[in-house]
Amino acid sequence: MCSFRILTINPGSTSTKIALFEDEREIGSNTQRFTRAEVDVFPTIMDQEEFRLEAMEKVLRERNRKLEEIDAFVGRGGLLRPIEGGTYRVNDDMIADLVSEKYGAHACNLGAVLARRLAAEAGGKEAFIVDPVVVD
Repeated sequence: MCSFRILTINPGSTSTKIALFEDEREIGSNTQRFTRAEVDVFPTIMDQEEFRLEAMEKVLRERNRKLEEIDAFVGRGGLLRPIEGGTYRVNDDMIADLVSEKYGAHACNLGAVLARRLAAEAGGKEAFIVDPVVVD
């Protein structure tokens, strides 16, 4: 039987939590904590993208996890228009709304952005968000 690996990404104001699941079982997790001074050097939350991406990739390398072995990437949903609960494929319109902070600025806006970046680096895998904070 073939297993399915999912990397989840939950960016907060001074942390990024990641967890790797194999089917429904968590097989590893990590919380990267940042000082306020580390994140305050960035003019906007979106400017933290590379900083947080590098931190996540470092943890994955240290744990000998290759992006290509991950089947899907799921980010914490950000501030979008009110939507129903569920799983949403990350798309260009969603990224545009999050990057422009059309509905507000919060670290959770990075969830979809980081998931999409990692999915692309993994060879064009899928990126999703699940039950974003704006679920109505």
